[in-house]
Amino acid sequence: MRRTALSTVVFVLGALLGACDGETVAFADARALADGTTSAIDGKAAKFATDVTAGAMRSKSQGQARVARAGTALAMTTDFLGEPLELRLVDKIVFAKVPESAREDVPGGKPWVKVSADGADPFSQVAGGSIDQLAKQNDPGRALDQVRRAGTLIESGRTELDGASAERYRLDIDVAALGGDLPAGLSAEAVGELGGKLGKLPMELWLDDARRPLQVMLDLAPVLAASGAPDSAMARIVTRYTEWGTQADIQAPPPDQIGELPGG
Repeated sequence: MRRTALSTVVFVLGALLGACDGETVAFADARALADGTTSAIDGKAAKFATDVTAGAMRSKSQGQARVARAGTALAMTTDFLGEPLELRLVDKIVFAKVPESAREDVPGGKPWVKVSADGADPFSQVAGGSIDQLAKQNDPGRALDQVRRAGTLIESGRTELDGASAERYRLDIDVAALGGDLPAGLSAEAVGELGGKLGKLPMELWLDDARRPLQVMLDLAPVLAASGAPDSAMARIVTRYTEWGTQADIQAPPPDQIGELPGG
């Protein structure tokens, strides 16, 4: 009788331990997920590749990110409007490398310019918002901050991503709770024009066993739906992170290589 009871206890404990090892995830709500993952990647660097899809349009980016609570630094290339474009994000300032064919428009023919979403120069006025978002949407720290401020955890579980063990979290991001820090190039004006039709954006986050992001997917189909696009229209941003712990010396361009475009 005693052996039977002991065997039962051992079996139950073994089942519970097995469930903890293979089924449970580290975080039970959105805030804990954001805080824990932010701590896991603070001061670390990784490589990333981003795929942006909007209907028939597709854009790809790749680069390195060095994450810090004070601000992530990025060095990346992207096929912006079909042309290769090199960007750096350092100290919350976005720098763009001017194509050689357009450097005659930069005083002194300097290869780099600062780009701002609210800049007065013609380049910033035409493309500043898009370029600013291209750089910042690859920042895992920013995505986690949006989860912290506006996320609701919908579902979580253990899974595999490209054959590696992963935790997968599915969330809803409340657009209204984000204030002015909207994802994917959305502006407050654009959201206002949708007349309150845009409520929440689905997000999925995959973490490795060290609680570092492996993949972040933001579903933008609700934006198209609120704009009246067909239900089948797809729009999403998928960013993959690899080689956490890589060395990434990301600096702003030298001051003597940065030109200033005249205001418009």
